[in-house]
Amino acid sequence: MSTITTQSSQTVDPSLLSTMNGNRTTKTTAQEAQDRFMTLLVTQMKNQDPLNPMDNAQVTSQLAQLSTVTGIDKLNDTMNVMSAGMQSNQGLQAASMIGHGVVVPGSNVELKDGKSVFGFDLPQPADKVQILIKDQGGVVVRTLSASSATAGFNTLTWDGKNDAGKVAANGNYHFEVQASSGEKALDVSTLSFGMVSSVAFGSQGTSITVSNVGEIPMSQVRQIF
Repeated sequence: MSTITTQSSQTVDPSLLSTMNGNRTTKTTAQEAQDRFMTLLVTQMKNQDPLNPMDNAQVTSQLAQLSTVTGIDKLNDTMNVMSAGMQSNQGLQAASMIGHGVVVPGSNVELKDGKSVFGFDLPQPADKVQILIKDQGGVVVRTLSASSATAGFNTLTWDGKNDAGKVAANGNYHFEVQASSGEKALDVSTLSFGMVSSVAFGSQGTSITVSNVGEIPMSQVRQIF
């Protein structure tokens, strides 16, 4: 009398499912994942216990897992293509900015032949504003004041004269802005103006080099001239 050898395993090897769900040491395509899953499923059905076969719910559940894994892989591929396209467009846009002036976060102001431009951003209107312009040693060179300022971006100019009325030397200066509304001090964001001299592309995205400021992410550009 012959005997029947049976194998009671009715579920997919958890370690393989874990591999298919993303814990992989090597990258596989969605098609490779499908082929591996179907090979495993067919092998499992061939070796199931004839007296206790897999039920439809088990098969459906495993096919649903395959569909989920395949969908995630395809979505990742699509997002990678879109990301590459966006980075390429951003790079072209950034390259066209070379030689243009931009307004970016910063507290430096460059004085050249009695001309300078800088600014600040307010969360709400202010009824008192004071600007302190300091030299590289931290000494106040000029104090500017205004009786009001609007919410949002405010542009400032400095004619290069110090508090004594004399023309200051060309170079880089530092400025601070103090603003208030009534008795409430406002949170001020200072903004610098500079010329874009170069563009860099890296894993963190596109960055630009701005005179008097340095290298900053392109996303921080507030205004282009």
